[in-house]
Amino acid sequence: MKGRKKKQKRAYVWFFVSTALLIFLVACGGGEEKSETAGAENEKTIKLSYAFFAPSGTFPAVQMEKWKEELEKRTDGQVEIDLFFGGSLLEANNMFEGVAQGTADIGLTSTSYEPGRFPLIEISNLPSDYPNSEVASQVVHDLIEKYPPEALKDFKIITSFATEPAYIQSIDPISNLEELSGKQLRISGGLTPVMEKLGAAPVGMSQSEVPEALQTGVIEGNVSSREVLKDFKLAETVKHVTDYPLTVTSFVAVMNKDKWESLPENVQKVIDELNAEMSVFTGKYLDEHVAEAMEWSKEEESLKVVDVTEAERDKWNEILSGIQEEAVEKAEEQGLPGEEYRDHLYELIKKYSE
Repeated sequence: MKGRKKKQKRAYVWFFVSTALLIFLVACGGGEEKSETAGAENEKTIKLSYAFFAPSGTFPAVQMEKWKEELEKRTDGQVEIDLFFGGSLLEANNMFEGVAQGTADIGLTSTSYEPGRFPLIEISNLPSDYPNSEVASQVVHDLIEKYPPEALKDFKIITSFATEPAYIQSIDPISNLEELSGKQLRISGGLTPVMEKLGAAPVGMSQSEVPEALQTGVIEGNVSSREVLKDFKLAETVKHVTDYPLTVTSFVAVMNKDKWESLPENVQKVIDELNAEMSVFTGKYLDEHVAEAMEWSKEEESLKVVDVTEAERDKWNEILSGIQEEAVEKAEEQGLPGEEYRDHLYELIKKYSE
C-alpha cells in the first residue's frame, strides 16, 4: 500500500514538473517569435533625411515639420523623417548638389539663390501683383507642375511654395527713390535687377546672414517677406517697412531620384498627395505668421510702416514695368516658353485670388 502511494506521489511530481517545463519552453519560443517579428517590422521602417539651410523656427521649416508629421501618420510609421535645420547637413549653396550626391535624401532651398538656373521661375518671382503667400504658393506650385524646371529633371519634386511679396525693411525710412538711391539692401541673388532698377545697391546673401550684416553695418536693410522681422528678430535693428510690394521668393523641396524610385508604391502615393497640400498649408501659415510678426514688431520694437504716395508709386511701377518682359524675352531666347508661362502666371493669379 505504501509503495503504491509513493508511486502515485512521484507521478504527480513528474506531471507538475513536465507541465511547468512545457509552459516555460512555449513562453521562450513565443518570445523568440515576437522578437523576430519586431525585428522584421524595424527592418521595414524607411528612414529619410531632410535638410534645410535656415533655423527650425522659420516658415519653410514649419512646413517641413508638418510634412514629416503627415507622412509618418499616413504611412502608419512605415516612414521616419530626420530633419536637419540651420545648415547642419547642407547649406543653401550646395543643397541641390548634396541631395544629388545622397548627403541628404531630401533638400529644401530657394530657387532665387541660384540666378540663371531657373529662367521660367524667375519670371513668376518678379513683381506680379500677388496679394499674399497663399495665392503665390499655389501659383508657383502649379507653374512648376506644368513647366518642370530642366535643372530639376534628375530629382523628384516633393513640394513647392512661395513667400508673400517682399518689402523693403530698413534702418532709416524709405518713401521715395531719392531715399532709396544707393542704399545697401540685402536681396536674394536672382532678384538683384529689381533693386538695381530702383537705384538701390543690392547685396546678395542668404537670409540667415542678414542679422549680423545689419548689426555690423554691412547692409542698411533687407528686402524679403515680413515674417523675418520676428523669426530672425530683424525688427530689433530695422525700424521701417516701406509699403510697396516687390518680388516673391520661391522654394522647392527635392528628393534624390534613386531614393524616390526605391520607395514602395504606397509611400510614393502619400508623398504625391502631400505635394499640393503642403503648398496650400504653407501659404496660409505664412500669411497668418506675417500678420503676427507685424503686430509683434510694432508693439515690441516700435516698427513703423512707411507710406509711398500715389505719385511716387507710379514712378516705381513705371521703372519696373519692363523688367518681367525682359525675363520673358531672355527665356524665349533660351528656347523656353516664356510668353506662355507669363500668360499662364496671370491666369493662375486671377484664379486663386477670386
